[in-house]
Amino acid sequence: MVTLLLAALIGVATPQPVTITASDGVPLACSIVEPDGTPPTGGWPAVILFHGLGGSHTDMEPIATGALAPAGYVSLECDARGTGASGGQFGLDGPRENQDAQDLYTWLAARPEVSDTEIGALGISLGGGAVWNATAAGVPFKAIVPVITWTNLQTALAPEGVAKTELVALLAALTPASRWDPDLLAASATLAQGTVTPAAAAAAAARSPLAQLPSISVPTLLVQGRHDFLFDIDQAETAYRELAGPKELYLGDVGHVPAPNPPAETPTYLGLAVKWFDTYLKGSGSAGTGVQLAHDPWDGKLTSFAGLPPTRRVTVSLPGTTRIGPSGKVVRGVRITGGPHETFGDSTLTVHYSGMKNWGHLVAVLSANGIPTAISTGACALTGTSGVAQIHFMNESVRVPAGAKFVVTLAATSGNAPVYATGVAAGASVTVGRETFALSVLKRAVSK
Repeated sequence: MVTLLLAALIGVATPQPVTITASDGVPLACSIVEPDGTPPTGGWPAVILFHGLGGSHTDMEPIATGALAPAGYVSLECDARGTGASGGQFGLDGPRENQDAQDLYTWLAARPEVSDTEIGALGISLGGGAVWNATAAGVPFKAIVPVITWTNLQTALAPEGVAKTELVALLAALTPASRWDPDLLAASATLAQGTVTPAAAAAAAARSPLAQLPSISVPTLLVQGRHDFLFDIDQAETAYRELAGPKELYLGDVGHVPAPNPPAETPTYLGLAVKWFDTYLKGSGSAGTGVQLAHDPWDGKLTSFAGLPPTRRVTVSLPGTTRIGPSGKVVRGVRITGGPHETFGDSTLTVHYSGMKNWGHLVAVLSANGIPTAISTGACALTGTSGVAQIHFMNESVRVPAGAKFVVTLAATSGNAPVYATGVAAGASVTVGRETFALSVLKRAVSK
């Protein structure tokens, strides 16, 4: 995924390998990239780059050589502990990784050719989590750019208490089990099996900057994907609402599955990142403060908003009564007048159910005719034999053509949408009655 994001970059600067010893003695495999020429008085400004899960610091070198060095920035990029050629145990952006970030900052600031104060950070996915958590822990970055990442890891991996088991299992497999912190590995294993244990919830909370967001004043450019089943728009939107300092939000066709990650889009969001660092590390020029929504599919155009885009809700009833077993599903659809419609915001499905037998959770998938992938999915736990359940769909922004039928599918898993894979026990059953579908869309679709 990171390779796809950065495929459009070609750099001329040469990364220099370096090993940095963390404060606990663990070696971190890194490289440093410097601009050509003589450092300015006070040293070059610098950016620490953090890679994604399953990647390495070499994935970030195209940003260093192709975007930052030509703009006059030193870049330092390292394999996260427990990954690549670095030592130690993988801790998923936990307290030890926060200290690593401080150690890297200290090492970089001590170099004579680098400014000891004008240092920022950019991270992708896991690396974006590293940027957030290090900032919340007090690493004094002057400006940050977290890319396609989380602010609340528990709602990202197990919204409404139902684990995204297929995605969790895929993520866990990207780092060998022998390199994980044992306690974190155990929590991850139970989550991949569909159980949200207190240990898993505590681990997620310790790796989420959510509570600290209102007190973070560091200038922050957020880059998030329109269509990402791992870290949806809400993860960045929450930060955009809560942050106390300068902020801008870019939403594009980047991210995890099913994002297309067009290489042609990479220079656009990295150009915004360089402009952000120019404003807050160099003190030159000015950066935006609103929301930039790239069109879908990517066409090189952006629509700007002073704040979060205005939305409207369309509420429709989906009547019927259907009893299903473990492999069954309920499929109901509706055509919404007008259009095209561009989803954005908090869409929900309210479900009346009865006769629940050993059916612990219910999964909804939202799709539309003519759209090749699911628009969104969500789940909720069922606790009583009958009642009313509400499912919150992930916040995904997808253009749906005028006249296309919206389809809502209820089942035990998310089917072809690779999110929820844990089914229900043999013999389980539930009767699904009337559904109320509340769809949130942009007041005016921007994509063509």
